[in-house]
Amino acid sequence: MSQSRLSFALSASDTLPEHGQIALFAPSAALDLNALPLDRLVAFQPFKPDHDALAARGVAMAQEPAGPYAAAVVFAPRAKAQARALLAQACACVTPGGSIYIDGAKSEGIDSLLRELRGLVVLDAPIAKAHGKIARFSADPKALADWAARDIAAAPGFVTRPGVFSADGVDEGSALLAACLPETLPARVADLGAGWGWLAAQALARQGVQEIALYEADASALDCARRNITDPRAQFHWEDVTRLPAGARYDAIIMNPPFHKSRDAEPGLGEAFIAAAARLLTSSGVLWMVANRHLPYADALAKTFREIQEVTPPSGPSTRFRITRAQGVISAREQARGAPPPRPSRTRR
Repeated sequence: MSQSRLSFALSASDTLPEHGQIALFAPSAALDLNALPLDRLVAFQPFKPDHDALAARGVAMAQEPAGPYAAAVVFAPRAKAQARALLAQACACVTPGGSIYIDGAKSEGIDSLLRELRGLVVLDAPIAKAHGKIARFSADPKALADWAARDIAAAPGFVTRPGVFSADGVDEGSALLAACLPETLPARVADLGAGWGWLAAQALARQGVQEIALYEADASALDCARRNITDPRAQFHWEDVTRLPAGARYDAIIMNPPFHKSRDAEPGLGEAFIAAAARLLTSSGVLWMVANRHLPYADALAKTFREIQEVTPPSGPSTRFRITRAQGVISAREQARGAPPPRPSRTRR
């Protein structure tokens, strides 16, 4: 784990300064804080679950680096462009000559990232531990300037940033779901896991929509959505959808839920999205969902909705994705006492 690598590297060196703030870029919720001065840490983590977990442990959180910082630790994400951008950000806000540590797993591409770094900075010999590596170099504001994050034109009129989901273009599943939405939608709509806003924009183009709430756990993606959707009917919420309580009620929910946190599929994420949709829908509200066909969501849908339909896209059946329309939320009380089975699933065109 990255925590053990960091603790080992810091215990084996004297390069961590005794004074000044230490910036942490993209730290996970499980970060081992024992080797770090808690009162001098400031962390930048756009992913809401990790952000909230670190804040609960006493780590000072911030949205954007201010600096100058005495040192920084960058926890390299899988997306190479995002990792480069974080390193460039660290170089720009750490006092010149201050230590920057780069920590990552081999499965996430740390070896290739270190090879690229060696051509741009003087990199200390990496420490290999726990299926990953950590290395140190001295901050130079100009060394990694070309790696700074830049807008990506993902679709006409839409921009994204490195590291957000489907940053290079519209996700195929979202495109299929948008094509299946009816010409008229109810007045109050929510998009759970809204990303950079493309699907919500397609919903806003339907008749009848008076407001749409975009819920997204990645602050970077939500910032893109704010830039991409200037329609006053849109509301933006930086939230962990899996923890949303019952509160606001919506007539329709659209969603393309995530199904992994790492390389392995985690169907529990999608099941948590289905449960959240049930909490937020009105009794007659409709859920429109797209998911990969191999994901086992049938049971979660069956125990939550009375009517479940598979919808065939206008382009024809998809071998990769399933579009589902579900309606008639089964309340928790009904589930507890044994609600009647849902109506048989049928194909809707």
